Amino acid sequence: MNQIYNFSAGPSMLPISVLKHIKKELYNWNGYGISILEINHRNILFIKMIEEIEKNFRYLLNIPKNYKVLFCHGGARGQFSAFPLNLFKKNEVVDYIITGYWSKIAAKEGRKYCIPNCINISFYKNSRIYLKNIYQWPLTKESKYIHYCHNETIDGIAIHDIPFFPSDKIVIADYSSSILSAPIDISKFGLIYASAQKNIGSSGLTFVIIRDDLLGFPRKETPSILNYTLLEKSHYFYNTPPIFSLYLSGIMLKWIKSQGGLIKMEKKNKKKAQLLYNKIIESSFYVNHVAFRNRSLMNIPFYLDTKNLEEKFLKMAEKKGLLFLRGHRNSGGIRASLYNAMPIKGVQKLVNFMKEFEFNYK
Repeated sequence: MNQIYNFSAGPSMLPISVLKHIKKELYNWNGYGISILEINHRNILFIKMIEEIEKNFRYLLNIPKNYKVLFCHGGARGQFSAFPLNLFKKNEVVDYIITGYWSKIAAKEGRKYCIPNCINISFYKNSRIYLKNIYQWPLTKESKYIHYCHNETIDGIAIHDIPFFPSDKIVIADYSSSILSAPIDISKFGLIYASAQKNIGSSGLTFVIIRDDLLGFPRKETPSILNYTLLEKSHYFYNTPPIFSLYLSGIMLKWIKSQGGLIKMEKKNKKKAQLLYNKIIESSFYVNHVAFRNRSLMNIPFYLDTKNLEEKFLKMAEKKGLLFLRGHRNSGGIRASLYNAMPIKGVQKLVNFMKEFEFNYK
């Protein structure tokens, strides 16, 4: 049987060792005699587990002491409503940086709670998509907050620059598809949020990192489940947390530590991405439209001459054990997601197939 590799944009591939670990203790978690799926979330063993998760998350990202970590429901879409309700005033102008699909959706949702100033920083040059450098962003002087998406999962576009705005600007960033793939200078941000199903674990859980001086100002109409101040005061337990998602994230954090942490993880991710980009660049048969400096390391879309050829590629790839390469319904084409758990062998297998397909159908 061919080795199967999952290139899905999310829920993503998980390491084999992590899946084996789950299988081994699914019926008897921690020697407790019951499954993690059955555990009461106020049980002392579960409380210790969730404390360890926060400890490892803080360690890997080197999160400063003046930042709180919240475990939230609802994915990143839930946060599109949560952070405006917790931070913005109703008639406040907020700069939303637009780089692709998800930053547009965030701004659309934000329109319910503030006055979004949508700043499109992408432009075309020589048939390539570029993003303006951070110092070129035409920000609003009155705006206190800046929101952007670090990595656009659908478009394969990333902002690799480090934020360096004036101290009176508070930066909010969506790191859903790139969290834990490389080190982050958390001190440059007021708030970072990331759904778990890319590099942390399974869906149903969202991590929020928030500077503590931003807590305490939710609107009165903020739903309790989205209220950061209430969630922080309840210390994980305002309501039943997504237990299995938390459990899996804990195992994934330990796996990332065992791989050498985020510096080594970033090196591996760059190596994987370069391998695939090199194949695309060296051939006129496959096309990626993103400029070099803005290419995502996590999500790499590419296109062939015709839709029929792309369909043939996808069907043949699946037979080879290269799964879920179909691009998003809004953009089409082919997309390979190379999250932390994707081994170099999986990318090499994809590249080998691309060479074979090109030879047969060019």
